Amino acid sequence: MKFLCTGADVAEAASRGFDLEGKKLFAVRRAGQVYVYLNRCPHRGVGLEWQPDQFLDPSKSLIQCATHGALFLIEDGECVSGPCAGQSLSAVPCREDAQGLWVDV
Repeated sequence: MKFLCTGADVAEAASRGFDLEGKKLFAVRRAGQVYVYLNRCPHRGVGLEWQPDQFLDPSKSLIQCATHGALFLIEDGECVSGPCAGQSLSAVPCREDAQGLWVDV
């Protein structure tokens, strides 16, 4: 497991992008739980954010691809609307402890 950031670096109902060992990732915290995914839309393979660290829709309840507007569930990365409906983001195994967030890339 590789250290990603402190727990405070990913606020509740917020997202943050990372570049770890050449892999582009992003993390989202919802209801106290952190979810980490590869920053790559399954439709075209492009990054999802529309501005740095902006991966969520205006309601902060779904992950949104800035390129095509596809919407993904935060909890499992499944696309529920858009050109890649039925596909999913690639989840990155993670855990959180007192030091912060750790990922298995």
